Amino acid sequence: MTDHHIGMIVPSSNLTMETELPRMLAAREQAIPDDRFVFHAARARMQHVTPEQLKAMNAQATRAATELADARPDVVATACLVAIMAQGPGFHCTAEDDITGALRAEGSPAPVVSSAGALLSGIAALGAKRVAIVTPYMKPLTQAVVDYIVDAGVEVVDSLSLEVPDNLAVARLDPADLREHYKKLDVSNADALVLSACVQMPSLPSIEAVQDEVGLPVLSAATATTFRILSSLGLETRVPDAGALLSGSVADPGDVTRAA
Repeated sequence: MTDHHIGMIVPSSNLTMETELPRMLAAREQAIPDDRFVFHAARARMQHVTPEQLKAMNAQATRAATELADARPDVVATACLVAIMAQGPGFHCTAEDDITGALRAEGSPAPVVSSAGALLSGIAALGAKRVAIVTPYMKPLTQAVVDYIVDAGVEVVDSLSLEVPDNLAVARLDPADLREHYKKLDVSNADALVLSACVQMPSLPSIEAVQDEVGLPVLSAATATTFRILSSLGLETRVPDAGALLSGSVADPGDVTRAA
C-alpha cells in the first residue's frame, strides 16, 4: 500500500477543494485499495471573487508553494480556476511555472497541476470541441472563463452565471440545484457539459446524475483537477461515480496549451 501526498494551494475562503477531492480519492481507495491519499493545504487570502482579490491571491502562490515544499508532496495542485483565467489566456502556464520554480528552489521535484490547465486538459481528454458551462461567477468573470476556453480552441456554446460574489456563499450552494440549473443551458450542440467551472462550487453529488440525464460527458473543475493529479502520479484515472472523465478509460492528453 502506497501513501500519495497531495499538496494544495487554495483560497483562504475555499471549503470545497478540501472536500470534493478527498471524497473522490477516498472513493477510489475503496475501489483500488493499494493507493492511499494524504492532503496538505496552504492558503492564499481571498474572500470575494473580484478581479482585485483574484490578482492579489495569485501573488501569494510562490509563498504558499514554498511552505508546501517542506511537506515534500508528490504533486501540488493549485486552485482557484478563475483567479488564473481572469489574468488572460494561457496564464495557467505562467502560474504553474512560478509554483514549480518555488518548489524546485526548496528541493521539491513535485509536478504542478492547476485547475485552469486541468479543465482544458479534461475537455481535450474527452475529445470535446464544444462545451456548455455553469459558473457561480458574476457575468464579466464568466466571460473571462469563456474567453480562456475559446482561446484554447474549444467553442463555448452556452454559459450560465449564478452571480454569487461572496466566495463562502459559493461553497454553500446546494449541488443538487445544479440538476435544474443545467436545464437553462442549450446543450444541443455541446460535446460535453462543465457542470461547475469552479473548484469552490460543489457539484460532485450531481455529476453522475446530470450525465445520465443529459446524455453527454459531464465534468467539473474538481473532477478535471483530480484527473490530472492521478495522471501526474502515474495512477489509473478511475474514481467511481464521478463522471466520464474519471471512468478510467480516458487518456490524459497532457497540458494541451503547452503542446500547442
